[in-house]
Amino acid sequence: MASDAVRRLADEPVDHRFKGLPPDAQAAGLTVGELAAQGRDLYTGGFTTPVLTLDADALEHNLTALGEYSARHGLAFAPHGKTCMAPQLFERQLAHGAWGITAAVPHQARVYRAFGIPRIFLANELVDPAALRWVAAELAADPGFRFVCYVDSVRGVQLMDRALQGQGGGARIDVVVELGAGEGARTGARTDEDCRAVADAVAATGTLRLVGIAGYEAEVPDADPEKVHAWLRRLTGLAAEFDKAGRFGPDVEEIVVSAGGSAWFDAVADVFGELPELSRPTLRLLRSGAYVSHDHGWYGRLTPFNRVPEEGGLRPAFRLWTQVVSRPSPTQAFVNAGKRDIAYDLGLPEAELVRDALDGTERPATGIRVVKLSDQHAWLETGSAEDVQVGDWVALGMSHPCTIFEKWPLIPVVEADGKVTEYVRTFF
Repeated sequence: MASDAVRRLADEPVDHRFKGLPPDAQAAGLTVGELAAQGRDLYTGGFTTPVLTLDADALEHNLTALGEYSARHGLAFAPHGKTCMAPQLFERQLAHGAWGITAAVPHQARVYRAFGIPRIFLANELVDPAALRWVAAELAADPGFRFVCYVDSVRGVQLMDRALQGQGGGARIDVVVELGAGEGARTGARTDEDCRAVADAVAATGTLRLVGIAGYEAEVPDADPEKVHAWLRRLTGLAAEFDKAGRFGPDVEEIVVSAGGSAWFDAVADVFGELPELSRPTLRLLRSGAYVSHDHGWYGRLTPFNRVPEEGGLRPAFRLWTQVVSRPSPTQAFVNAGKRDIAYDLGLPEAELVRDALDGTERPATGIRVVKLSDQHAWLETGSAEDVQVGDWVALGMSHPCTIFEKWPLIPVVEADGKVTEYVRTFF
């Protein structure tokens, strides 16, 4: 059931903030909810190009796929919300069994709390005093709120403790030691001894509580199945060692062991499934996030379902509809979307479909290739003069959900018949 805050998103006016929406909807003073209730056709209902869309069937398929995968492997699931920053999708993830939502920075956590997310895993060390005081206040105000974050250095622990001194309320912030993925990787304590030193530093505070071990396996240098499995076994081995040594206090009701991006969640399932029984229940927490929309390139190639197809599959949900605005030669065309609209950090988009401007028929974008992006144009290379004409709509598929969502604050969700019955609001 949607929270009041999510329901209120439907009361926002349709206005200039939102790209691609029908201008007449703003002129009529419609709200987002009123526009959704009209069920307008994407192609004939007044939408302007460029317009990013989400496929309703693909979204539901992907939400179901990872929900069922996690349950099948005995994993709790806290998908990384920075992928989409969309409260409506967070609620659907929770409805499909997610334990909570993962954040990377305090701003994201504040968005989550504004929309009532009850459990947050912050996959970073949090040393900002103002943000720490905000977390402490949230915990004090809501006994049902659960918050866990990384620690990866003794100095970080000391700074956290200093910021939280004198906050009152008696609440402590739950932390997990982050094991780094290796030399040259991103964050995290590099050695087992470093992890022990961080754990000792936590134990010396009265403001933090050590509840587990975590990390991010995609940062393993030159990652392959053997190396990723080995690193994950090192992670679970540390959890078992810390438990045996009594590093998790008597008031810790469950031990958190967490990993999981979108490229190796099969390895996480394998190794977490091998974790021996610890002294108390274990929360085996997976954090994959890009699955919700998937994509047409990078994640499409990386998904573990390519290695284990019997476990399921994901579908790309994004489609960016652009329009041909110039056809200066038989081998060159320009559409009206560029770097301001398109994710391009993991590669250029791919032309998928052409929709004829005159009769609305669709055909594969055979012979059409995106070769360059300007701020507001994509450069198309075409095989013949008949491939596209001025006015035709061209659908582009893109890589990297994080940088697709961030460019579009309100995204139409399109049903199989072309009707738009929902709009997803993002907060970046």
